[in-house]
Amino acid sequence: MNEIVKYGHPSLTIKCKSVTVFDKSLKTLADKMLEIMYLNKGVGLAAPQIGIDMNIFVYDAGNGANICINPKLISKKNKSVFHEGCLSLPGYYWEITRSDYVKITAQDLDGINKIHEGDELIGRVLQHEIDHLKGKILLSKLKRSERKEALMKIALNGFPGKDV
Repeated sequence: MNEIVKYGHPSLTIKCKSVTVFDKSLKTLADKMLEIMYLNKGVGLAAPQIGIDMNIFVYDAGNGANICINPKLISKKNKSVFHEGCLSLPGYYWEITRSDYVKITAQDLDGINKIHEGDELIGRVLQHEIDHLKGKILLSKLKRSERKEALMKIALNGFPGKDV
């Protein structure tokens, strides 16, 4: 559980199971996920990215560490395009369209519902990590022709790739 899995790993394509037990092992997992995220200079990390089938992600978009368990989207507004990458697709970046602003509810380590919301980077991170928990990766946001080109580059160059 110390390595981020790369594109092609089966855990990246499954819809994660809800967390039902809020205990010390969950806190240990969240701490480990934050450590791995920071070590890899990421701003978010979902459990399936380290091969774990649990509905939890961590993030830090510059305002400190956050833990989101069993997140649910409440609202979203507008759309924008941003150059986006993923720790499971290292070295590759694409222009991705997402909502500008999102608001979610998620449980904390004690099982208490909290609101997480934001625009720009925070909004993108929340959407990106929720996608992971649903078994979707960044490539799924590309148009078919772009995805085909991206997969070809990944097949030829491996990881880390060169900016696509």
